[in-house]
Amino acid sequence: MSTISQDHAKLDSDTIADAIRLLVEVDPSIKVKSIIAEVQSRFIYTVSYRKAWLAKQKSIAKIFGNWEVSYQTLPVWLKAMTAKMPRSCVQIKTLLVYRESEEVQGVTVLHRTFWSFYPCIVAFRNCKPLVQVDGTHLYGKYKGALLVAVAQDGNQNIVPIAFGIVEGETVDMLEFFLTNLRRYVVTNDGVDIISDHHNSIDVAIARSNGAWSPPRAWHMFCIRHIGSNFLRRFKAPYLHKLLVNTRYSRTEQEYNKNYQRLQERGEVSTQWCDEIGVERWVLAFDRGHCWGHMTANLVECINFVLKGACHLPVTAIVRSTFYRLNELFTRKSVEAHESVRNGFTYSEFATKKVERLPCYHVLACCTNQHLDWQVHVHDMYKMSEICKVYRGEFVPMGDPSTWALYEGAKVIANWTLRCATKGRPKSTRYLNEMDSRDMRGPRRCTTCGREGHSRSRYPQHAGPSSTGGQL
Repeated sequence: MSTISQDHAKLDSDTIADAIRLLVEVDPSIKVKSIIAEVQSRFIYTVSYRKAWLAKQKSIAKIFGNWEVSYQTLPVWLKAMTAKMPRSCVQIKTLLVYRESEEVQGVTVLHRTFWSFYPCIVAFRNCKPLVQVDGTHLYGKYKGALLVAVAQDGNQNIVPIAFGIVEGETVDMLEFFLTNLRRYVVTNDGVDIISDHHNSIDVAIARSNGAWSPPRAWHMFCIRHIGSNFLRRFKAPYLHKLLVNTRYSRTEQEYNKNYQRLQERGEVSTQWCDEIGVERWVLAFDRGHCWGHMTANLVECINFVLKGACHLPVTAIVRSTFYRLNELFTRKSVEAHESVRNGFTYSEFATKKVERLPCYHVLACCTNQHLDWQVHVHDMYKMSEICKVYRGEFVPMGDPSTWALYEGAKVIANWTLRCATKGRPKSTRYLNEMDSRDMRGPRRCTTCGREGHSRSRYPQHAGPSSTGGQL
């Protein structure tokens, strides 16, 4: 037969993990369907989805580290990183572990973590006072979300400034991330934050005690998310374009014109927009705080770049952000200094009018009248300022044997976030941090009372092919 459709017992997940090692190393986000196709083309067998998924997890563990051990090495790696770059920020929140109402000493469950490298903290001081925040799901062995905050320099380069791993995008998790972001990274006032249109981030900002509220900060909504929520609410694609045009209104007169058109097609839709507040989604009323940004595309781009990292263990995720930013800062620093030596500035290559940057017409008039055009350009767009964004250096981590000894509590995974593999029945019992395998005692048989096996593995229950029922 040229093909065999059924699974093969000898073709287990370990064999498949070794076969797809190179594929997973290049692209950790490879789809399970692609793994099934690779196995079929190589071994002429079509394996089950569950076996292919398990093989991918095992292959990732062999390349990037064991999933459970990764939680134990996370505080070790972060401590070493802060020792190399002392002014970096790391916040780890853990949960206590109990066994029969007694606290287990020396063991904690990772709840959520926040980190920002010192070069990123320095970079934001010379970027636009604009922050975009969004999250992406983790697709590894344990569920959760990776939160990312990004900024932008005067040359339209995206600069990630902070990261966080939480159990989901809920109010408490967003409050944890935004609180640390405001306290350690975005310390200046007059900033604008752009996010998706979701109630959870509104509640989290309301809990910030004014840290993310006017006049210290302004919160704007991404028009793409507003449009998505609008379509979900009204199922009217013909009004979506009009809604976007209303968002991009640069003057109050233009807004009133578009708003009237929207109102003529239904009062309910305009009432929905009024509940948001024009100052939070219309360009004409943002007072220049969003610097011409209408969407959260900057952070969406970073989420796409980190797509592969979201399939890795937690320590590998943090390491990935470290080395990717190290490469980014090194490359952009060289480019910025070369532009300064050549005497170039971003304003000379402007092709469209954005906030605080004149168009070609203004530059032409200044040249004709022998005026200094630089007085009309914000310092943010000058290459001398852009060089300051990337002046921070990432210090090499060095050999782990040279790191300081970690003396904190052992950190384990939260088994409530364990992904259920396909084909395995879901338990109806509510699990918590006490259900970790590290906290359970050894297996004990309920039939003979001995340790090392369960009742289902009791040797006396063996079939005719057993060796005799001896313990």
